[in-house]
Amino acid sequence: MFSYQLLLVVGIAACVGALVQSCVGFGLGVVAAPVITVADPSLMPASLLVINGLLPLLTLAWEWKHIDFRGLGWALVGRIPGTICGVWLVAAFPGRGMEAVVAMTVLVAVGISLLPVEVPRTRLTLSLAGGVAAVTGTTAAIGGPPMALIYQRAGAARLRATLGAFFVVGAVGSLGMLQLAGHLERRSVIGGLFMLPFVAIGFALAAPLRRHLDAGRIRPAVLAVAACAATALLARAAL
Repeated sequence: MFSYQLLLVVGIAACVGALVQSCVGFGLGVVAAPVITVADPSLMPASLLVINGLLPLLTLAWEWKHIDFRGLGWALVGRIPGTICGVWLVAAFPGRGMEAVVAMTVLVAVGISLLPVEVPRTRLTLSLAGGVAAVTGTTAAIGGPPMALIYQRAGAARLRATLGAFFVVGAVGSLGMLQLAGHLERRSVIGGLFMLPFVAIGFALAAPLRRHLDAGRIRPAVLAVAACAATALLARAAL
């Protein structure tokens, strides 16, 4: 079903993405989505949704007390219509069209992540961020940047814990909606399960780094690589 070469490529991408997300709260999808889409488009978005729903459980096991439950609730309110919209996009843009959607999602996510602005956490901004994250999360398993923009000044532990809880609930919802719509492929789910050992390695490697790593230094470098990968993917989709 899967070649060793494919599993190694997507596994390494998932490992690096898991390391980044375990340190700064998000980044699994931003790093891994372009690589996985180029390696095997049929694995998207379900394989990433699988690992993006399970990775945060490891973070929450240590930091669940830091969850902003009030903010999480409003973000999940916005996620409901966003997930429906995301499922429609998956159905409307199959094949190479989906590659273009993934690429544009990554580029928009990178742009949002680099914005030097502070967005207040209100019912409106949380709901909007949750809705946008649901669209990008369902289509490309990249739901972190909109929520990270809202929580970027809330403290590292609160950011990781709140985004982790949002990812778990969101991934389950997106997978369920894709299943109901008939767009959840068994092969892509199995592909996500095969990536789990690599995700666990990335999480383990991040453990000693979280206290010492300057997120302000690593994030621009990671997002620059992701932007290059997304640009290449966009060019491929245009061929």
